Amino acid sequence: MGRVNPLDSFSALLTDEGRALLAGLRDHDPAQELATATRLRREHPAELVSAALGQARLRQRAVAKFGAEDAYRMFFTPNGVEQSTRRTVAVHRAARLAELGVRSVADLCCGIGGDAIAYARAGIRVLAVDRDPLTAEVARANAEALGLADLIEVRCEDVTETDTTSYDAVFVDPARRGGRGRIFDPEAYSPPLSWAIEAARKAPHAALKIAPGIPHEAIPEDAAAEWISDGGDVKEAVLWFGTEPGAMRATLLPSGASLSTTAPLPDPPVRPVGRYLYEPDGAVIRAHLVAEVAAELDGGLIDETIAYVTADELRPTPYAAAYEITDELPFNLKKLKALLREREIGVLTVKKRGSAVEPEEIRRKVKLRGPNAATVLLTRVAGAPTMLIGRPAKPADG
Repeated sequence: MGRVNPLDSFSALLTDEGRALLAGLRDHDPAQELATATRLRREHPAELVSAALGQARLRQRAVAKFGAEDAYRMFFTPNGVEQSTRRTVAVHRAARLAELGVRSVADLCCGIGGDAIAYARAGIRVLAVDRDPLTAEVARANAEALGLADLIEVRCEDVTETDTTSYDAVFVDPARRGGRGRIFDPEAYSPPLSWAIEAARKAPHAALKIAPGIPHEAIPEDAAAEWISDGGDVKEAVLWFGTEPGAMRATLLPSGASLSTTAPLPDPPVRPVGRYLYEPDGAVIRAHLVAEVAAELDGGLIDETIAYVTADELRPTPYAAAYEITDELPFNLKKLKALLREREIGVLTVKKRGSAVEPEEIRRKVKLRGPNAATVLLTRVAGAPTMLIGRPAKPADG
């Protein structure tokens, strides 16, 4: 039996029969896939049924990134679901480009079109380029499915050969995964980061999507860097050109709170643990803006190597989660067990920073019983392994 051409399989999904089949699989239960496939193959070609079931699974996975309304109209590839930008992040970036006056953008390495969709919805004309024929076809189908085909032109070509001179901005999202998984060397990206930087410098404005773990010394002097978190999870970093060279920014979604500086503060002082402990958002930590948050809170660090800020007063900030600390103890599992038993703690949240002990190990070894809840933070205080016990702080606590 000959191998099925992926492009042919995808094209079949765009027919009336394919679309009807997909519509009927919206609430498909993957656990019943064998029975569903057997039933559908009585009325449809086996190859089409397989393609539709695969696409149904991808749409279900994509709901978390794109929302149900878009995900069930769009088309995906396995890599496209995995690597595409979360909608909230793409919308944020599109709004930023629109604020800069960008009316047209060349989206290089566009994937299945997640960013292109956000740009088009912000009123920006898009050239979306990807060298993989199937991926380009999926991006084209998505532009049509969402009614954006007039604003999104899709081309299948090598981005290094794309002429971007007529566009207000360039956006590059290099492939950061290879056959063996995630790629950490920026020069091993496809295309390499050095090429993307040169392409960015030729445009009035540019944004390059990079891994959040990029070393600060690898950031070009003429670029600004932004780390973006969504719901507390760091999603990506972006190098911006044509904006504010040297700026370091942390942006927190969905609130949109943004902290930025071109002149970083010196490291905060180390001081004893106060009544409150603040855990800065991951984007703040990646952007090296913990000192700025500490200054806002009139606080200091509990250890020179740990990104926990402590203060005596509770001050609201979007950039850190606050905990009221009731106990500070040297790390000792027996003492922790006894304290939890004495306080009748039945619900325990375990967090760690700078500790070799895994939260799962603590939960496994302590016996929880009672109506109360607590948080234990495993960390170091002035170099010593320490347990900080407390609870999430609320303004009424202050």
